[in-house]
Amino acid sequence: MNSSLAFKNNVLRKVINDMRQSASSKKFIRRISSSPVRNDSFKVQDVKDFQERVKNSKVPVIVDFFATWCNPCRMLAPRLESVIAEKKGEVILAKVDIDENTDLALDYEVGSVPVLIAIKNGKVEERLVGLQDTDKLRQFVDKVVSGKE
Repeated sequence: MNSSLAFKNNVLRKVINDMRQSASSKKFIRRISSSPVRNDSFKVQDVKDFQERVKNSKVPVIVDFFATWCNPCRMLAPRLESVIAEKKGEVILAKVDIDENTDLALDYEVGSVPVLIAIKNGKVEERLVGLQDTDKLRQFVDKVVSGKE
């Protein structure tokens, strides 16, 4: 065996031994837990995708019309995603980039972004325009899920 291969093997053995010792003392290695992946949100690819996944959905869908260049849209997204996640599948979030899906934006009369549209049984139920705080988003989503005015 040549000397460089022997050196690499020794280094590898040392690394493995160090990992074993670390694992037994739990100094460096942390356990990673995972949970099932939820499909609470998706990005709409085209009009056909919108028809299949939004209009034909069995659960209410909140459609987020956004643009990548829109700062309020970027600020709204994590707030909205966290509120949707709280509902644990009672409502789905569909994201529509208006630059990629201009026809959808025109069909739903999106004149500015961000715009949230709640669709239930294929019909528009509610609409919310502009950047919103988390409480307002929660009220909007609750109203959509419960179906109450």
